[in-house]
Amino acid sequence: MATRNIVTIDDDILYKRSRPVEKFDQRLWTLLDDMRETMYKANGVGLAAVQVGVLRRVVVMDCTEDHTGYLELINPEIIEKEGEQFENEGCLSLPGEVGVTCRPAVVKVKAQDRNGKWCVYKGTEMKARCFCHEIDHLDGILFTRRVIDNKES
Repeated sequence: MATRNIVTIDDDILYKRSRPVEKFDQRLWTLLDDMRETMYKANGVGLAAVQVGVLRRVVVMDCTEDHTGYLELINPEIIEKEGEQFENEGCLSLPGEVGVTCRPAVVKVKAQDRNGKWCVYKGTEMKARCFCHEIDHLDGILFTRRVIDNKES
C-alpha cells in the first residue's frame, strides 16, 4: 500500500465525471488499498478516486471513530433518499473550507465490491452525508455547490 497525493480545488480533474469501473483486477485492488491508507492518514471519513487523480467511480469511506465501518464502493448509485439533514461538511480536497449543507437524512446506495458483487448499503446521518458527498465527487460536484451557510474552520 502507498499513500497518494490528494488533489485540491485548483485541479480541474475534480470537476470531471468519473468513468465506470469495468475490470475488477489487481490494479483496482491496489487503488482501493492506497485510497484506504490515504483517507486514514489524512483523517478523512471518505475519499473518491478522483481526489487522488483517478477518474473512476470508486469510493472508500469509514464514518466511525474506531475505524470499524470501512466500506469500498465501486460504481455506486443512490437508489433511495429520505428526509433532510443540515450539518457542517468539509472535504479533504478543500482544506479549511466548511459549510452547512442540506443532504438526505437516509440514503440507500447500490454498489459493487472489489470483486464485482453488487450490494446495497443504507446510511443515516453522517453515513448518508458521506455517501452523498463522495458520489457527488464522482459526478464532478464539490460540496461547496450544496452549501447553504459558509463557516470558517
